[in-house]
Amino acid sequence: MIGQDIIDRFAALLGSKGVTSDQDDLAPWVNDWRGRYHGAAAAMLSPASTREVAAAVALAAELGVALVPQGGNTSMVGGATPPADGSALILSLRRMNHIRSLSPDDNLAVCEAGVILSVLHDAAQAAGRRFPLSLGAKGSATIGGLVSTNAGGTQVLRHGTMRALVEGIEAVLPDGSIFDGLDALRKDNRGYDIKQLLIGAEGTLGVVTAASLRLVPAIAVRAVGWVGVDSPAQALRLLRLTEERLGNSVEGFEVIADDTLGFVLGHVPGTRSPIETRTPWHVLVEVDHADLSDPGPADRLEEALTDAFEQGIAVDAAIAVNEAQAEAFWRIRESLSESERAQGPALQYDISVPVAKMPAFMIEAAAAAQSRFPGTTASSFGHLGDGNVHFHVRAPKGTSDGPAWIAAQGQAINGFVHDAVVAAGGSISAEHGIGQMKRAELGRLASPARIAALRAIKTAFDPRGLFNPGKLIPLPEEG
Repeated sequence: MIGQDIIDRFAALLGSKGVTSDQDDLAPWVNDWRGRYHGAAAAMLSPASTREVAAAVALAAELGVALVPQGGNTSMVGGATPPADGSALILSLRRMNHIRSLSPDDNLAVCEAGVILSVLHDAAQAAGRRFPLSLGAKGSATIGGLVSTNAGGTQVLRHGTMRALVEGIEAVLPDGSIFDGLDALRKDNRGYDIKQLLIGAEGTLGVVTAASLRLVPAIAVRAVGWVGVDSPAQALRLLRLTEERLGNSVEGFEVIADDTLGFVLGHVPGTRSPIETRTPWHVLVEVDHADLSDPGPADRLEEALTDAFEQGIAVDAAIAVNEAQAEAFWRIRESLSESERAQGPALQYDISVPVAKMPAFMIEAAAAAQSRFPGTTASSFGHLGDGNVHFHVRAPKGTSDGPAWIAAQGQAINGFVHDAVVAAGGSISAEHGIGQMKRAELGRLASPARIAALRAIKTAFDPRGLFNPGKLIPLPEEG
């Protein structure tokens, strides 16, 4: 455990607002938000500036104290939870919550790590721009966490993940030095791209303190449609058809199994299916235009869907007639995870496979899991266009002790699903990261070359292993 003398050293450095050691105050931050991982920490450090972060990191390096960087603590894989033995301090970036600049002319926002995603959305909108990344935790997820996990979301099809949206980074490295890479240079051939190493590193190589982020024009007009189809294969045909007809104005394309839609309709009061026909699968599609002089996106989407009916791709469809209805369509999508959890214990997987293989995977993997583990049900939903779906295996009906079921079956089901993903040429983590949840599986399934490279990079940046210990990098016995 870390003693009071060490905490006092940090308090002298950061002041009374910069150190929290009351265990009641720490309680929300030592556990992951899903309640699966429980850690311990003698204190949480909360620096208010990049220089304070650098000073705290330098002191931690001097004292040999491990640090766990933390933003909104919304990690889905236990990536921001401190070790259970209390051997690390939490390094919170939440006080660093300023938007340093926002330029419509440059289409750029420079945000500190603690800026909440929804706050950036509002600021960009007020300037006639938008930051084109959104997810369910937008009201609590922070920019530093989104960068550190290479977050995705519902707009990746058109705009890419955080890797594509980050133009520059400022970070503190494990020795306390400051990497100043905020300049948004489109051309920069000074060797290794440190920025890209830090994106998706989950705080194991450096602490992201600020980022320069790409903005895009605000949406002038949009069309949102809901389409019933018979299979994921037909959904993929619909995606390609809409892309042919509408080009890169297709911003969102989500596929949902009918049973998953049923969970939402039964769980969320006031929701109703956008179409009258209950088809085996559903597609939510959004088309966005930034220029009001463009042809109406609703008309163009209607034309594309007419072609889809003529080609036997679509069974039924509806286009939102106003913004309220468009939001209602999207509310169904945003309620899927909550409604799934309400059904009872389940194992959730954030996976990706090549887009062309995704339709078959969604059907075959679900059937294989249900056959291999009798009584379970399995289905998936998500971002078909970028090959990322959330695949869930639910416990048999009537299972009352979820933790006991996961303890008994979890490892076998995890291995089964991940083996199927790798066999399809996919990844066991599409957008949530590795954290501690998937570290052992990464070690089991990744190639020796990948594991060796990860360890070499980690050792080069953090030879003493003081940054976010126990996350991302497989232990020697794990790979």
